Amino acid sequence: MAAMEIADLLKLQTQVLWAAFAVAVAFGFIAQRTHFCTMGAISDIVNMGDWTRMRMWGMAVGVAMVGFYAMAWLGWIDPGKAIYTTGRVVWLSALVGGALFGFGMVLASGCGSKTLVRIGAGSLKSVVVFFVMGLAAFATLRGVFGVLRVNTVDTVAFDVPAGGAIPVWIANGFGLDPVLTALCMALLVGGALVVWALMGSGFRTFNNLFAGVGIGLVIVLMWWVSGRLGFVPEHPETLEAVYLGSNTGRMESLTFTAPMAYALDWLIFFSDTSKVLTFGVVTVAGVVLGSLACALIEGSFRWEGFRSTQDTALHIAGAALMGVGGVTALGCTVGQGLSGLSTLSFVSVVAVTGIVLGAIASLRFQMWLLDRE
Repeated sequence: MAAMEIADLLKLQTQVLWAAFAVAVAFGFIAQRTHFCTMGAISDIVNMGDWTRMRMWGMAVGVAMVGFYAMAWLGWIDPGKAIYTTGRVVWLSALVGGALFGFGMVLASGCGSKTLVRIGAGSLKSVVVFFVMGLAAFATLRGVFGVLRVNTVDTVAFDVPAGGAIPVWIANGFGLDPVLTALCMALLVGGALVVWALMGSGFRTFNNLFAGVGIGLVIVLMWWVSGRLGFVPEHPETLEAVYLGSNTGRMESLTFTAPMAYALDWLIFFSDTSKVLTFGVVTVAGVVLGSLACALIEGSFRWEGFRSTQDTALHIAGAALMGVGGVTALGCTVGQGLSGLSTLSFVSVVAVTGIVLGAIASLRFQMWLLDRE
């Protein structure tokens, strides 16, 4: 009986990974088709005063937020088991890591997700960014930068027994039902973001709506795959609850900094039978494939290389900062910015603030470089 249960578990894990891969393909396709990019959104505002891509991002967050807490209200997922809602609130790590990531993503011409999308569209520059970012992320997870992280910024934190989600704090403070409070807050905040996006002049085009609604639903689907399809209440061997395919042991959605490190680890140690495919690895591959499919269909696939030595140096430096910053902040513009914010996590709010501030500083730095030239 136990052997049969293990076989069923392995079969279910395979289904979970295929489902995660398919959702990641959809993300890559939509991002390539609509030019969805958080760095680009910030750059458009700073350089041109254009809020269109930021409204895409806001709509995606709103849709993801409502979807996440609607599933929680239906009892499909447990929001307290998400990787962003733990009781340990490492706010300084989120702020510093976010700032490093934001500064780096401007230098590298895009965040982790944009790097994967550009690889699919033919950017050799982004291939270099991927390897440098993945190596830096791995060093921050388990290497020299990891030791530095654990002994510095990670020590500045506070513990919240109820978890890191803001709605739970409000519910506990006023003696309310946490599930209903979370749903109401998600409808209020998420709905406001969607309405704000739709109010933009000229925003209501197919491309913009496809980006906002499509990316938001992708995040929701990934939460469902991990938290509903991949949840096993009792592992046949350990008798503990488990989220299949998870790198963290908790419910996950899309994020791309640590998964780049996991992907490199899997490729380098492929012959090691202990290295198995996980959520992070298959989503990295899925985004590249989805972007490639879109680029080929549209006829927009183009090989792209570095323009100069300075261009190369800036991209390498930016990739390293993203790898270190993304792991320190517990996520990137997609991990903390979309998946994290969909949970209404306090740490995600802090991390996104750091990312925005770092990106603005990096854009000013680039302007300074141009003025020098």
